[in-house]
Order: sequence, then structure tokens, then C-alpha cells
Amino acid sequence: MNNKGFRQSQAFLHTWSGMLLGWLLFAVFVAGTIAFYREGLNRWMRPELAKVEAPMQVLDGAQRFLEKKAPDAKSWFIPMPSVTSPGTQLFWQPEPKKGEPPRRRGRRNNQALIGADGEPATARATRGGEFFYRFHFDLYYMPVFWARWLVGFAAMMMLVAILSGIVTHKKIFKDFFTLRRAKGQRSWLDGHNATAVLGLPFHLMITYTGLVTLMAMLMPWATVANYSDDSKMFETLFPQAPKVERSEKRVPMVPLSTIVRDAERRLGAPAGYVDVAFPGDANARVTISRSPGSMLSSRTPSITYEGATGKLVWQSPAPGGASVTAGAMIGLHAGRFSGDGLRWIYFLCGVAGSVMVASGLVLWTVKRREKLPDPSRPHFGFRIVERLNVATIAGFPLGIAAMLWANRLLPVAMQGRAEWEVHVLFLAWLASLVLTLVRRPQIAWTILLGTTGVLLAAIPFYNLIATRQGVFATLPRGDWLMAGIDVTILVFGIGFGAIAMRVGRYKPAVRNPRRKMVAGAMLEPAE
Repeated sequence: MNNKGFRQSQAFLHTWSGMLLGWLLFAVFVAGTIAFYREGLNRWMRPELAKVEAPMQVLDGAQRFLEKKAPDAKSWFIPMPSVTSPGTQLFWQPEPKKGEPPRRRGRRNNQALIGADGEPATARATRGGEFFYRFHFDLYYMPVFWARWLVGFAAMMMLVAILSGIVTHKKIFKDFFTLRRAKGQRSWLDGHNATAVLGLPFHLMITYTGLVTLMAMLMPWATVANYSDDSKMFETLFPQAPKVERSEKRVPMVPLSTIVRDAERRLGAPAGYVDVAFPGDANARVTISRSPGSMLSSRTPSITYEGATGKLVWQSPAPGGASVTAGAMIGLHAGRFSGDGLRWIYFLCGVAGSVMVASGLVLWTVKRREKLPDPSRPHFGFRIVERLNVATIAGFPLGIAAMLWANRLLPVAMQGRAEWEVHVLFLAWLASLVLTLVRRPQIAWTILLGTTGVLLAAIPFYNLIATRQGVFATLPRGDWLMAGIDVTILVFGIGFGAIAMRVGRYKPAVRNPRRKMVAGAMLEPAE
């Protein structure tokens, strides 16, 4: 096969691998991009909470609360608070009674929020940024197992589309510096190429490492061949201190903040999580894990102490090469190790990736419309794809904007409030689909993009009036994260509004329908 034939085959592969799952890839890319700031959104979506200034004060408050609320629990789990977190959302697991199945950690009645002052805090229920993080690989309203298989397959198609796109666009880097406006198909292709090349290393990395995070499910043969028991595999990958039994002898615990300070000195980095087994017992064990934000690998080392004496009893061994590699791949994908500058680059590259997928979907319809016998009267299949493009590319951002407003407007005491925030997102997305089915695409584009722009641009002004997290309040106290989220939402609101205005003013060139000649295959303009 010559080079031209090979490129043509790759063009076919590039088009259909990106098109068949493009709508899902767009939603996954957008949600994953937002998830780079999930900790910040967790705070932003709970405007009642103050910024954490003294993490150890919060930890001491968490210990006091748990000693009163769950002194006989089987375990406590305390995420270490930081300046980006809304206090600490702690959990405890009650000691199961004889004949009673063990209760799952994280139930609604087994958790509490400790605020920046170290006292139990009352804040609106919300999924916060965690929703976007979970949605980008677990989706919603469907079993997690099937959702991850679907997302994994979509990620594989994304990788195929990227690699085949590199091959089929022989002038891709040259075309990156060319952007022709108001040229129809050529303009969409220029925009698609620019966003693809701009973030090409990121797109390859984020897609490949995304597949690595699901490798045990997508490619389980290595683990099946080497481990007959899953527990043995987890013991190897995630070593833990030797287990002990409850002594039934009550002994006061050493302050957790004292243990954490010693652990941070030994680990050489901030702590990420505190896990206490048999709190208040003579055999209590306190395990401190290093913060995922302090290193590239997501598989962080841990260290265990006696809870009653604060004596060091165990430290995790050095991981093997395979474990380090897998942890580094997952760490690269999540970007938790990144500082403010690198995280912003992650976010911008994610935006470029979302635009790349969206422009590719639109390019498919633009390219094929020009080849139709009568572009003004496309066939049914084309109309369905075109409207699904509108419903996905313009509808999902509208759903996100609706969710942010639901976070601000739903009654704080509402039953199932967190779940209804998510329901509002999907209801708005469904409404956008209905609109695209009953209105022409250009009108639907304008309405959906314009509505999204208005909703997003209005949120920062609402924050100024109705919450303590407006820009004029967060900037003076140096809370750059909250101010940055407000400014970013405003910028995206203005951007969506500008696009809506441009789409609304666009007037396509009038073209005569083409008809096939009876004699020969030549096409000529209709009279």
C-alpha cells in the first residue's frame, strides 16, 4: 500500500473512531477537565465554609468529635485538611454486632464535616467537584462496572483517533499556524488541527494514562495468571501493617496531631490521610499516608503508630518497579502532584481537548453537508447526527451551568439535595435535546449557547450579593482559589455568549442543489 492509500485508510479510521463515541468522549473530557479543580469546587459549592488556615486545629477538632460521637468504632478515617479543602469530611465504621453484617464506611449517618475552626460544621449537602471526578469514569444512572467498560472503550477509540489523526494529517504542524475564518469546512478543520496540535502531548498522555487507570479491569490476564486470590494481589500492591485484635482495654489515645507531625517528618512530606483502627483501645493503630499532592505516584507510602503510646511500629516497604510505574501513570492522569501553574496548564489543555472533540464532531457534519445533493434538505440520518451534536456540545455545558445554579438556589434543608443538584444537570441536558429536535440547529445552537453564557456570567454576581464567597470578599483575604473559580466562570460565560452571538448572526451562503446527470457520473448545478 502506498503512502497515499495508507493515509486514506487512517483518515477513515480517524473519522469513525472519533465519531462513534464522540458524544461520550466530549462529556468525559469536559467533566475530567473540571475535575482538575474538584477540591476547589468542593469549597466553592459550600459557601458557608471558611478557608482552612490551621490544618492541625481541624485535625484536633476531628479527634474531639470522634471521641464523643464514635468512641467504640471499629475505625476512623480522616482526610487531612488543607487550604484547598472545605475542612475535613471524616468517616467512621461502627463495630459490627454479632450476627449483623458489617456496615459500609461512608454512609450518611457515619460521617461528619469539621470546619476550619475545628468544630462540627453545617453546610449545604452537595456532590461538589466530586461529581465531575466520578462522572468522567463512572458516568451516572448506570452500574459502575458497565460505565467503566464503556468509558474504557471510548478512551481506546480516542487513542486510535489521535494516532490515526497524526498519520492522516501530513501537514498538521504547518496547518497549526493557519487559521482561515469564514471558510466553512476549512475553518472548522483549521480549528480542529490547532487545538489538537496545541495539546498533542497532553492528549496522548491523558488518554493513555486514563486507560492505565482501568488496566486491571480491561486487561486482567496478568493478575489472573499470577494471583489466584485478589487479596494477595492487594497485599502486594498496597502493603499494610500487621493486623491486631481489639484488647477490650480502654486507653486514652495520643493526640493525632502529634502523631501526624512525626509522620510528616519521617515521610518528608505533608500527610494525606489518617486511618485509626480500634480507637481508644490499648491496641489502637494509627496509619498516616503521605499526601498524593506531594509526589508523582498516586501510590503513596504510609507509616503506622501505636495509638496509645505514639510509638512507630511499621513503615511501608519500598515499592517495586511495576507498582511505581502504575502509580506514576495514575498520578500523571489525575495531576494531583501539580502546583498552581502546572494545574492551570492541565486545565487549559483539557479545554483544548474538549474543543478538539467538539470541533471534530461539527466538522463531520460540515464536511458531509457540502457533499449532499441538496445541502438545504439533508437526509434523516444526517439530521439526527447534527441535532445530537447540538444537544451534546451545547447541552452538556448548559446542564453544568444549571447544576451550579441549583447549588446556590435549592433549599439548604431539602431532602436529597445533593442528588437533586445532579438531577437538575441531566434535566437541563434532556431539555436541550428536546429543543434540538423541535427547532432548527442554528436556532438551537444560539438558544443553548446564549442561555449557558447568561447563566454562567450571572453566577459571580450572585455570589457578590448572596454569599460570603464573592470576589470582593475572597480577594482581600487572599483566597485566590475561590476568586479564580468565580473569574473563570465569568470568562466562560462571556465566551459562550460571544459564540452564541456569532452563531446567531451567521448566514450560510446560498448554494444551488446538485443533481446527477442521467448520462455519466458528472454533477452539474441545477438550473
